[in-house]
Amino acid sequence: MEKNVPILRFPDFKDSYTKLRLSEILIRHSENNKDEEFKIDDILSLSSTYGIVNRKELLEDTYEKVNHLAYIKTRYNDFVYGKSISSNYPFGLFKANKCRDGLLSTLYFTFKVQNNALPDYLDRYFSHLNRANNFLRKYVLVGDRYITADSDFLLSGEISIPSLPEQTKIANFLTAVGDKISQLKKKKELLEQYKKGVMQKIFSQELRFKDENGEDFAEWEEATLIEIAERITTKNKENNQNVLTISAQIGLISQIEFFSKSVSAKDVTGYYLLHRNDFAYNKSYSKGYPVGAVKRLNKYPKGVVSTLYICFRFNELVDLGFMEHYFDSGLHNSEIEKIAQEGARNHGLLNIDVKDFFNTRLLLPSLPEQTKIANFLSAIDDKISHCGKQIEGMERWDIARF
Repeated sequence: MEKNVPILRFPDFKDSYTKLRLSEILIRHSENNKDEEFKIDDILSLSSTYGIVNRKELLEDTYEKVNHLAYIKTRYNDFVYGKSISSNYPFGLFKANKCRDGLLSTLYFTFKVQNNALPDYLDRYFSHLNRANNFLRKYVLVGDRYITADSDFLLSGEISIPSLPEQTKIANFLTAVGDKISQLKKKKELLEQYKKGVMQKIFSQELRFKDENGEDFAEWEEATLIEIAERITTKNKENNQNVLTISAQIGLISQIEFFSKSVSAKDVTGYYLLHRNDFAYNKSYSKGYPVGAVKRLNKYPKGVVSTLYICFRFNELVDLGFMEHYFDSGLHNSEIEKIAQEGARNHGLLNIDVKDFFNTRLLLPSLPEQTKIANFLSAIDDKISHCGKQIEGMERWDIARF
């Protein structure tokens, strides 16, 4: 008979996990606030990002017309089920109250955790790898905007849990992992803020670099894009099937890798063929790129893009890494805004004449300074990327392995 045990386990625990109904772990309670133990400022809410939070602080609500006496009480470490739908939580939210004692709308279910389970363990259990979604989908009915749920039916569901000592050890371990992930995310955020700030100083020339002898580099000079790059209109006669799309955050990436499918036409022989280090401009707005994004192909040796993109290849007068950072800085946005026909969009694309695009002007340092700037900014990117990989690695820890 197969034992009910996890893949990975602390060595001092050998017993099988126990399968229990949630009704053996949680008790529904809906204590009203008629005794006015809590006031309007004690109203809490359930956030998909932060868990249980003070609603007034999060949403800056005034509650002038709220009858707080009609709300129900929640205690620290209660489990709360919220019946609201979001993209990551299509079956509602199931979280422990790690905020404080307070009030919740009667639309929420609140549960007291019994003595055979730890709130921290249950919170970790349901939070990992959308396990709450997989559990809840069996016990709730999802409508267009709201969820219909019955607390008794919800509590009829079963989960397997270890003994209290093992729950404690797992919860403490995963809390330490969570703290480390939070630290890494903060570090990554600070590095990204630092890069953004230093890019502004570099491209405004507030911050300048010195040459190898400690001397100033030459002054920056203007050039038109056509003077340092040539347009690419080479068609895909070789029928390359690596169809690319521009992601504002990732750059030029395979549609199959990005969308998990190709969204291109069946015949892509009429697409433009790009080689590694070529650039493409997507004329559509995306977050952080109000006039579209210019990205460099550096993930693949070759790829093809829609002819809606403006594609080009730089000559030896510029450093490719510098140009990549130049466009990411947003410095070229003002030039594109000058040539975009006001109010004219075609299927969400800016109406920009190709000739006008190649006549846009750039302010460039000498090639040696370009290289120095590119190396400096790329070193920051490497640190950001390393942080990201550390976060991904630590987030792979799944409580199902315990």
